[in-house]
Amino acid sequence: MKVSKKKAPQPGRAAVHPVDEVLPAGRLAVYGMQHVLAFYAGAVIVPILLANSIGLSTDQLVHLINADLFTCGIASIIQSVGFWKVGVRLPLLQGVTFTAVSPMIAIGLAAGGGTDGLLVIYGAVIVAGLATFFIAPFFSRLIRFFPPVVTGSVITIIGIALLPVAAADATGGAGPTSDPTSGRNMAYALGTLALIVVIQRVFKGFMATVAVLVGLVVGTLVAWALGDAHFGAVSDSGWVGVTTPFHFGWPQFSFAAIVSMIVVMLITAVETTGDVFATGEIVEKRVGREDIARALRADGLATTLGGTLNSFPYTCFAENVGLVRLTQVKSRWVVATAGLIMVLLGLLPKAGAIVAGIPHPVLGGAALAMFATVAVVGFQTLTKVDFHDHRNVVIVATSVGLAMYVTAQPQVSQAVPDWAEIIFGSGITLGSLTAIVLNIVFHHVGKDFGPAVAGMPGDTIRLDQVNEMGRAEFVETFAGLFQGPRWMVERAWDQRPFADTHALRRAFQEALFSGSPEEQRELIEAYPELGSRLVSEGIVGEESLRDQSSRGLTHLAEPDQEALTSLTDAYRERFGFPLVISVRDASSLDRILAEGRERLGNCERQEHAAALIEIAKIAGHRFDDFLREANPIHSARTRTPWSSQR
Repeated sequence: MKVSKKKAPQPGRAAVHPVDEVLPAGRLAVYGMQHVLAFYAGAVIVPILLANSIGLSTDQLVHLINADLFTCGIASIIQSVGFWKVGVRLPLLQGVTFTAVSPMIAIGLAAGGGTDGLLVIYGAVIVAGLATFFIAPFFSRLIRFFPPVVTGSVITIIGIALLPVAAADATGGAGPTSDPTSGRNMAYALGTLALIVVIQRVFKGFMATVAVLVGLVVGTLVAWALGDAHFGAVSDSGWVGVTTPFHFGWPQFSFAAIVSMIVVMLITAVETTGDVFATGEIVEKRVGREDIARALRADGLATTLGGTLNSFPYTCFAENVGLVRLTQVKSRWVVATAGLIMVLLGLLPKAGAIVAGIPHPVLGGAALAMFATVAVVGFQTLTKVDFHDHRNVVIVATSVGLAMYVTAQPQVSQAVPDWAEIIFGSGITLGSLTAIVLNIVFHHVGKDFGPAVAGMPGDTIRLDQVNEMGRAEFVETFAGLFQGPRWMVERAWDQRPFADTHALRRAFQEALFSGSPEEQRELIEAYPELGSRLVSEGIVGEESLRDQSSRGLTHLAEPDQEALTSLTDAYRERFGFPLVISVRDASSLDRILAEGRERLGNCERQEHAAALIEIAKIAGHRFDDFLREANPIHSARTRTPWSSQR
């Protein structure tokens, strides 16, 4: 049989990170078009909303759309490819921020609407873009105010807040075209979503990565065959349409408009920071302060170009963050290719008209999957948060709750003064700012006591007290996590200070596995036999009684007791130490007996290691008991298994 040989990497040549991998041209084109199709509706909605609100003509709207696509392409290339200190060089596609819609409409109407209002908007956009570019390095220094509790909340909020946009498309699009009662719209949306899911489940490799593209194309073809997709605009569009700088005239500068737009860009910087962290999580690339600065410089430069080329403020598009997560295609050159395609679409109105022919319900079905995956990235980030610290529960709950408040009831923004509409007009903005402010209030203002980690309600031991304990007090407090020897607890004390309960938990685990074979053997031999009288009578400690009584081993019927005793005797005779099993992880006595009999066939070294792992699990459950007694309200809601920290 012929065995294929992989080419060994050349010595001294570093492996290429998936983000920097240059894929074959064909795949770049296909993946890039998938990004464009997924992004298109979100890209053109801002100029459509603005044009309708300030009274622009249809011809002016067409030019705005072409200019938007053209500048989106340039902005995406800047962000993904990068140069000098501009561009984060991650697969992040740029689009016009929704945060700017309400302020731009307000600025345009205040200036008289029409072209006059548009020129004042462009003046404010240009200055705000320059301001963002120059403050980027200063904003990036605030990265310490974006721990996982903030970034996870922001990413989750972005994903959840975008779902109503997808739902609106699924019902036929926002506005008069929407028909939530239409079974046909539902069929297109759910059919597209189902096709994407089926492709992801059935196929692997290339087909799985283009599931969204296939869903959009097939959904559009079906709609066209049934007469629900129309491409009449293609024949009415020109072949070439070049956007020129200051097409509508020289920009006008208003101080109030500029201040308003700078505030918008500061809020957008928070969203961009969240998107960069989300993408870093997805592509498994560490994001640092300089990366945030690069991303924000790209936002600023793209926004300045937008004001010059008849477009608007730019930010990273969360829609396409979800697509990267869904397809697992991590190359930034795919996004660069998507940027090039958008530049061409901006120059070829006919090509843009074809893409515009995708029916809203088809696009909405695909968007449901993509936007939800952004929220999933947020959930993954939140798993790093210590929720035994009730302050973090408050931060996440409050920020997500307020974000959903204004997302579900957008008209509440009319109840606040005009200056506050920028904040209350967007769930993403309000939720993100809430998470940031609450994190500062709870974690950076005043003394940080840390979460309660042990003790009884009303008499708890908090993390700051643990960090100040002497060795003897620390050992006495946590000795019950293990049986017999205390060297593990003593070595865990050496790892102070502990940042959170996760760090304290890890310290015990690392100390356990750092012991010598002789120390570990002594520890294993200290654990009582399963179902023994010493346990049931509480002679070997309350912890062992609690462990074994959880599965009824302290009051077994005679046949069951004989079967368990026979097993433990055989095990000790075979290996010379007791059978250690974390019984709280076993579903029944039958499962405990089956596991023990299976382990009788192992060698002594393997069983030594297995016993240590079981001891780690037992200690984990006992640590959870400590936390449960110290945090009874939180413990009723959630539980963190020891195994999740391994």
